[in-house]
Amino acid sequence: MPANEDEKHGAKTPVEADGAVAAKPATKIRIVEDADATGETAAAYDFWRAGSGRQKVPGIIKCFGARPDFLLRVIELGNTVHFSEGHLSRRYKEMIASYVSYLNRCPY
Repeated sequence: MPANEDEKHGAKTPVEADGAVAAKPATKIRIVEDADATGETAAAYDFWRAGSGRQKVPGIIKCFGARPDFLLRVIELGNTVHFSEGHLSRRYKEMIASYVSYLNRCPY
């Protein structure tokens, strides 16, 4: 019987030279952390913070950090479509988005 979900689908768990099981990366996307953000990426993160009122940049934003030009467009689209005022406040929309991500096992 397979030990985990990956083994059910034929994926092999990586093993280090000393026989220890290697940690599996959470994602193949290069995440640009706040501390590592410079130039246009840092400016895009600051733009997101200013618009959201939050200080901690979430993973879904960080996953676009390698392409700050695209990230700015994603932020603007999200602000226009997803977070514009309507029947639900931004707070409720973010709670729904977070719950859907949790249900989908999304690491972002």
